[in-house]
Amino acid sequence: MDPLTRTAEDDRLDENKARTRNWQRWGTYLPERQWGTVREDYSYNGDVWNSFPYEMGQYRAYRWGEDGLLGWTDRQCRLCFSPVLWNGQDATLKERLFGLGNPEGNHGEDVKEQFYYLDATPTHSYCKGLYKYPQSAFPYQQLREENRRRGYNDPEYELIDTGIFDESRYFDVFVEYAKAGDEDTLIRLTAWNRGPDAAPLTLLPQLTLRNNWSWKNLEETGNTRPYLRQTADFRVHAHHKVLGNYAFYPLEDDALQPERLVFTENDSNFRRLDPNFQGDDHFSKDGFDRLIVHGEENAVKAGEGTRCALVYRWQIPPGESCSVLLRLVRLEDESSTEPASSYSLQQAEEIFATRLKEADEFYAQRIPAEATPQECLVARQAYAGLLWSKQFYYFIAEQWMSGDKTQIAPPPERAKKSEPWKHLFCRDVLSMPDKWEYPWFAAWDTAFHMIPMARIDAEFAKNQLLLLLREWYMHPNGQIPAYEFSFSDVNPPVHGWAVWHVYRLGVDENGVGDLDFLERAFQKLMLNFTWWVNRNDEKGRNLFGGGFLGLDNIGVFDRSVPLPDGVSLHQADGTAWMGLYCSVMLQIAMELAHHRSKAYEDIASKFFEHYIAVIDAINTVGGSGLWDEEDGFYFDHLEGLNGENLTLKVRSMVGIAPLFAVCILKKDTVEDLPDFYKRTDWFLNYNRKLSAYVSTATTHHPDLHGSRWIAIAPQDRFRRILQRVLDESEFLSGNGVRALSRYHHDHPFETELNGQRFSVRYTPAEGDSGMFGGNSNWRGPVWFPMNMLFINALERYSLVYGDDLKLEYPTGSGEQHTLVEIAEDIARRLVNLFLPGPDGRRPCQASEARFANDPYWKDLMLFYEYFDGDTGRGVGASHQTGWTALAASLIEGLYTRREIRNRAQ
Repeated sequence: MDPLTRTAEDDRLDENKARTRNWQRWGTYLPERQWGTVREDYSYNGDVWNSFPYEMGQYRAYRWGEDGLLGWTDRQCRLCFSPVLWNGQDATLKERLFGLGNPEGNHGEDVKEQFYYLDATPTHSYCKGLYKYPQSAFPYQQLREENRRRGYNDPEYELIDTGIFDESRYFDVFVEYAKAGDEDTLIRLTAWNRGPDAAPLTLLPQLTLRNNWSWKNLEETGNTRPYLRQTADFRVHAHHKVLGNYAFYPLEDDALQPERLVFTENDSNFRRLDPNFQGDDHFSKDGFDRLIVHGEENAVKAGEGTRCALVYRWQIPPGESCSVLLRLVRLEDESSTEPASSYSLQQAEEIFATRLKEADEFYAQRIPAEATPQECLVARQAYAGLLWSKQFYYFIAEQWMSGDKTQIAPPPERAKKSEPWKHLFCRDVLSMPDKWEYPWFAAWDTAFHMIPMARIDAEFAKNQLLLLLREWYMHPNGQIPAYEFSFSDVNPPVHGWAVWHVYRLGVDENGVGDLDFLERAFQKLMLNFTWWVNRNDEKGRNLFGGGFLGLDNIGVFDRSVPLPDGVSLHQADGTAWMGLYCSVMLQIAMELAHHRSKAYEDIASKFFEHYIAVIDAINTVGGSGLWDEEDGFYFDHLEGLNGENLTLKVRSMVGIAPLFAVCILKKDTVEDLPDFYKRTDWFLNYNRKLSAYVSTATTHHPDLHGSRWIAIAPQDRFRRILQRVLDESEFLSGNGVRALSRYHHDHPFETELNGQRFSVRYTPAEGDSGMFGGNSNWRGPVWFPMNMLFINALERYSLVYGDDLKLEYPTGSGEQHTLVEIAEDIARRLVNLFLPGPDGRRPCQASEARFANDPYWKDLMLFYEYFDGDTGRGVGASHQTGWTALAASLIEGLYTRREIRNRAQ
């Protein structure tokens, strides 16, 4: 970045990278759901939702983490802050977000709360979130019963549908964090009464030490049990042998002093876990709930514990607010219980104002100045959600399998499930797809998360991609773990694409990026590539399968279920992913050969030839490979079914994926690599048939004229595929490219396998079956990651074909457009999902009027997992600001298309 445009946040990022300051030690890393996870499951059958349900989170100590409401913690989740609320009506305190487990929801697991990530910076120097807390009793049972009553063809029943927010009878609870230093956090909690009447609110700012003493893991705390101890009226000393010593206290305000300071222990309530428990009474995790809601004074204690809370009781008039300021600061002098410095309320407010101003300056350098105010709002909240979704993730497979000495031995089924991954050792801050619905890493999601992340925190993006390639994550055979429910599942191999993309985003004026990062990643990616080749090419013909490949129910049947003996599934997307992988590895090897060592020329030649072999296979094996001349599309093939081959003619994203692999070999780079140049020339001359897949660019682009380029789909097939993709009666929707052609709405594809009848029908929103838990649907909606890959492919094709190639867009309109114009329009359709139309409604928020008219709702964004292929309504996980944060990248691209096109080289 130009030194003239550097910001204070850039300086903090540099200090963090140089390790002169530890700016990312603290952040919004606290999980939002620890219950109902595989990590906390001790059942024999892996029934995570029922073995540790929502209610149990209140009184059962967690083994592998903590959770809370818009909370704050260090990067190993040892000392955790979170606000706790009570409206005087609920049967329990509001300590964590409520949602339905997978068996309860009519479309799988689903959070049933209204909360929003409003702002964040990469060092978490400033963060802001919002929780909307109803003033009436929270309708837990109503939400469960109504969703249980509804079927697959019904929409989900949300909290907002219950009417509990009518007449604005709720509190807007804002949670803000501002760092005065890397170990000095100011916390501001503000509750606004949006209703017409005065309403009571009890607020408990809570500090918790993660429980490890119950599992005898004291090595994490220096073999000393940590504690929280009162040192003055409302001041707490937190002692942790490894983390350090901290002071926690409210800043002085005589008008808003807390009522009291209470303590308990972060231990399980054994009487609630086991009605036959015969032990002594003890202080437990649910002590504050027992005190505030049930009036049990003996549930809490004074002076010391492993959990503490300040108690504020307010009666807030309509339209007014109450606010508290708190401080959590490291004590440099271990013998002292007081920090070396102090702040007045005015000084603290000034720090908040300064950090917010610095956040504004930071994003002004990353969001195009030409973007509209609404586009800036979308991008800012997309980045906020991306940063808030970083979470501490703790899972040591061998310990989880063998159990803890002080606990009941785990069932043997647990070891069987994870034995292949016993090397897995996770104790890191990771980018989550959704901190409530998917509070665990998902490898192919992470690859897409890091594209927008690289724009705001390149170092974290690179380290995150490298982390999943490290030996304590990657399997010894080269497989990257997929996700917590099944580490061995097969996800699309997009990790290499993300590595190359992140590298290219960071190149300097000489076109060179972080070569150390690129080289480190490349060495491990070669192991992963080899695993793919050996694992998923059954007959050694470069036609790949591999399972559902992240696209869940897009196929005719569950593609990860074993097929009958003698039957093979050749997947158009599986083969295309490998083509993309080859092309990326080829480009990385050439980059390293060009700047690091000519030794990489040999491996570049290997990937060049492998890439050509994959292209040949998908286009010619068995005559025409996976290409269907009649439909002008790529399809999956079943081989050996009743002695015959069957083309699964489902027009889906599976057949668009072959367009993603476009590789440009720049003339000057190739000529600088004599061994590679000589080898490729020999190969093309010796294999005349295969040389047809390599063309010479005749584009007017000055850097590319005379360069070679390779693509799975030659121009005639490229045009035929796009004819369908750009057709609004098939793939093209008003809000992006659908995953399944709308053609199948009236023409479902049907076939029979092993005596069972299967049908694929266009379903624009929620899934209509229980496949993959019933909570995912690739049979019609718009998904951001695939659209991003498609747009990226169009940009690369445009570099080759130039503006001379124009296509009818939309198909049937009679209008001709260049590939760049088409890419820009599709990006605009995707961005428009979040922008208000003439009636003030954002397509992603459907028909809910308050999002269009209410000043306290209309600027709040949710970044859904996917979007209705007809209306644009958000569907699936509601806070998937992982890959849906790509919206920020698309907004940038709309205003910097020329720069993006050059980077795409």
